[in-house]
Amino acid sequence: MRTILTMLGIIIGVGAVIAMVALGRAAKAQIAARIAALGQNVVVVFSGSINRNGVFSGFGGAGTLTVEDALAIQNEVPNIAAVSPEVRSSAQIMAGENNWGTSVMGESVDYLPVIRQWDFAEGDTFTEADVRAAAKVCVLGKTTADKLFPDGGAVGQVIRIKNVPIKVLGVLTPKGVSMVGQDQDDTVIVPYTTGMKRFAGVTMLRTINVSATSSDRVADVIDGMTQLLRQRHRIQLGRDDDFIIRNPQEFFAAQNATTDTMTALLAGVATISLIVGGIGIMNIMLVSVTERTREIGIRMAVGARGHDILLQFLIEAVTLSSIGGILGILFGIGSAKMLTLIKHWPTLVSANSIILAFVFSAAVGIFFGFYPARKASQLDPIEALRYE
Repeated sequence: MRTILTMLGIIIGVGAVIAMVALGRAAKAQIAARIAALGQNVVVVFSGSINRNGVFSGFGGAGTLTVEDALAIQNEVPNIAAVSPEVRSSAQIMAGENNWGTSVMGESVDYLPVIRQWDFAEGDTFTEADVRAAAKVCVLGKTTADKLFPDGGAVGQVIRIKNVPIKVLGVLTPKGVSMVGQDQDDTVIVPYTTGMKRFAGVTMLRTINVSATSSDRVADVIDGMTQLLRQRHRIQLGRDDDFIIRNPQEFFAAQNATTDTMTALLAGVATISLIVGGIGIMNIMLVSVTERTREIGIRMAVGARGHDILLQFLIEAVTLSSIGGILGILFGIGSAKMLTLIKHWPTLVSANSIILAFVFSAAVGIFFGFYPARKASQLDPIEALRYE
């Protein structure tokens, strides 16, 4: 019982470290998945604020971007993989007896395959010819397709958006909920020219989606777009931009940093349990040395040397901590699975955290077991035989 209670600190410490690291790794994996869902190396240009007679319109208050701006970005800024002018509107969509209120997004042909890297469950996207002709074609998100065509078979069907007949070319694979809780699959995507002329009724843009060729080129792309748009919009030196450029990955990087900090903090608190467990091992070994003083004296009297005694007690301490480490690993894996089962928190147990926790527990046994073992090895055999 005393040995089990001694190992309890190691068991709890190792288990807590594994469970906390599993939570942290799962959180980072979710952030990485959200980045992938958003698109790779994406930069978004928003129309900004304008000043009319001293009155500022506020963020996105006026359409200050044009299709020509988007084309200029694509043609003149280096390291651009794709550009998609974006137009958004809301509409009630009808298909036969079914109807559904959703957002209608006007995009370029590169938006789905390049910027969002969004695959198709069935069908395909529209073409450049569809964009030039402002064709009456669309692509449905999975949620919208299920609402309008619960029995499937959406591709090739005709839906009505604001009484305009639109042919469905494809249905997208599910992407799930975004960072702000919005269902990304609840959408209809049409050519941006169609969205501007037939649904939104606008000639200006409020958003331009841009994808850089690589992550290390994003900063250069932002600088290039800023200079180009200031030049095109004739913004004088010292005046504020009438557009706003955002890199969503900066937000995810901040979230990653916060997750890393919290994981390190929780793992640090859990490590304290390991240290407390090590102190418990030292305590039990010191008591064991005292209780077995006569045994040590007898062993030395029949020929045992100091390093034999040292090795004996050191092995006992390492065995205690190692068994505690193994039980702690099982406890940590079980705790992670229980968190997922009961609290529905995602966890991701890694082999590295298991190995690290076990090695650390063995090291605790060596560190805290050395002093009692050394004390035992330095006992005077005659005094030890007289003990008790």
